[in-house]
Amino acid sequence: MQPLASDTFLFQGNDFAEWSCLNDTIMGGRSRAGCRVNADGLLLDGELVEQGGGFVSCRSPRLSPPLNLSEVSGLRFELEAEGRTLKIALGCRDGALGLTELIPGGLRWVLDVPTQASGISVIDIPFAALRPTVRAKPVGLPLRFDASGLTRIQVLHSKFGDDGALNPGFRSGPIRLLLRSIRTFP
Repeated sequence: MQPLASDTFLFQGNDFAEWSCLNDTIMGGRSRAGCRVNADGLLLDGELVEQGGGFVSCRSPRLSPPLNLSEVSGLRFELEAEGRTLKIALGCRDGALGLTELIPGGLRWVLDVPTQASGISVIDIPFAALRPTVRAKPVGLPLRFDASGLTRIQVLHSKFGDDGALNPGFRSGPIRLLLRSIRTFP
């Protein structure tokens, strides 16, 4: 597949139609949140409960074929997130014959990002800054993010940060997050 150019929109508006929610209920948590497309993008809203879990998220379907982003430095997110610190998680082919996809919960490349209390936050996620994790725990193996094989995008608000420690920007209770667009940047 040909590499995508810089400033290419990957998702905006109805492009989010196949995204879905993944919340802490998969591990016994009690958070309730849902994703739906509206005129402005993808809306994630609901109630976040810290005890027994502590995360809500929306994620893309598995991208098949994977997106080739080898000609760009990262992704730019435009979103509204109430001043919360979010975690952006990306999945990619791993160069280990796909073996990391067999890890329960999967290997994800993550970065914590703070957002503005109001209005639109524009967040750049440089691929070079991503950390490999499995279930919110850093992986100490010498792995490499493969920008030529992006397989999934996920936006989370979690009580755990990208380093596995508690997220100082975490807030339980009502949540409303609006993901306006995702595009590439040089």
